[in-house]
Amino acid sequence: MKDLGALKYLLGIEVAMLKIGIFLSQRKYVTDLLTKIGMIGYIAYVVSVVSQFMHSPNVSHRNAIDWIFIYLKSATGKGLMFSKKGNLDVVGYTDIDWAGSITDRRSTSGYFTFVGGNLVTWRSKK
Repeated sequence: MKDLGALKYLLGIEVAMLKIGIFLSQRKYVTDLLTKIGMIGYIAYVVSVVSQFMHSPNVSHRNAIDWIFIYLKSATGKGLMFSKKGNLDVVGYTDIDWAGSITDRRSTSGYFTFVGGNLVTWRSKK
């Protein structure tokens, strides 16, 4: 077995070991994505709305996607900080709206999970 040194990058996530804790970021992944689409230079809701029109998009949907990438470009330095002194409590929330959509009477459900006060997973489904 070979020692590869301190962990710096894993599954698209940059790992920085600091004196005060561990910092996780997807800066490189987002930068690579923006480079790939030629754009190097509250998103969850916008993404969920735009994704409903994947099979028949129009110009307004393309404009919304452009704004999503602009947001991602401005947020590349953000990440999760897990403090050495903090706790790693896992807290989850969920909600459902049964047949609450006026247009199609479909239900909407969602959940999100925090670890040590950091949002680590979420999902919204209609």
